[in-house]
Amino acid sequence: MKLPIYLDYNATTPVDPKVVETMMPFFTESFGNAASRNHSFGWQVEKVVEDARESIGKAIGAGGKEIVFTSGATESNNLAILGVANFYQKKGKHIITSPIEHKAVIDPCYALEQKGYEITFLNMDKNGCIDLNQLADSIRDDTILVSLMAGNNEIGTLNPLKEIGEITREKGVLFHTDATQAVGKIPIDVEEMKIDLLSMTAHKMYGPKGIGALYVRRKKPRVRLSPIMFGGGHERGMRSGTLNVTGIVGFAKALELSMDEMASEAERLTGLRQRLFERLTSELDYIFLNGHPTERLPNNLNLSFGYVEGESLMMGVS
Repeated sequence: MKLPIYLDYNATTPVDPKVVETMMPFFTESFGNAASRNHSFGWQVEKVVEDARESIGKAIGAGGKEIVFTSGATESNNLAILGVANFYQKKGKHIITSPIEHKAVIDPCYALEQKGYEITFLNMDKNGCIDLNQLADSIRDDTILVSLMAGNNEIGTLNPLKEIGEITREKGVLFHTDATQAVGKIPIDVEEMKIDLLSMTAHKMYGPKGIGALYVRRKKPRVRLSPIMFGGGHERGMRSGTLNVTGIVGFAKALELSMDEMASEAERLTGLRQRLFERLTSELDYIFLNGHPTERLPNNLNLSFGYVEGESLMMGVS
């Protein structure tokens, strides 16, 4: 056994060797710019990018043209929230989210508050779950967006995406989910769950850092966004900038591998999670489970150790 043992796969993962192998030719051989549409070097990599777009979209029940590539989930979250807020501000300036979202969701909401938008933070129970009745009651005529994550990056609690989507669709409000921790680990279907915008990134699923995507629904309803980056009009005008072709190729391959192994990997990780929990609780006192006991990410175990300062414990086992 090699020490120390890395247990923070919600922060990042190593890149799978199969992903690295798939990416390598696009560093030195197929190095063209996907936006260069007047020669074969550009055409070649544009085809690869479009194939990756289709593959990534299919994994979440979407079409390839609904996938907008970004630098990662932080940018995807910002584009979703700020893009909706700016485009739909004539309809209203009210957004609903939760206090335990990632800072890439909360901070854009705080920034919008400074510009006159109103943010409603839903109450959470002790397991980090929202109240669906409160969500429905919080939606107003001027509500333009509900942003609630699929799975919490700290405590692992899963949100009931399908139920949330039913409520937002009935109320005519857009639904964004930060699915950074969920895509590739649990089944996600944007049609079945009535998700309008979805953020994801590659490096949580054995892919490279620096590449992510935002799903933007094209119909029923068609979602419109104001860009937050300008210059070149790439990605249907929603995200300008030269595409990270190597990252995109790696993203698609990592997600393909994750989808192929999702069921078996979820079962394996759930078993390991339970084994670790039972071993710790059988030998130590004052251990408390954080998050929902069953409705949680398969790879997540979040514990509190009574009478122990958390940061000191982390330093002690590092």
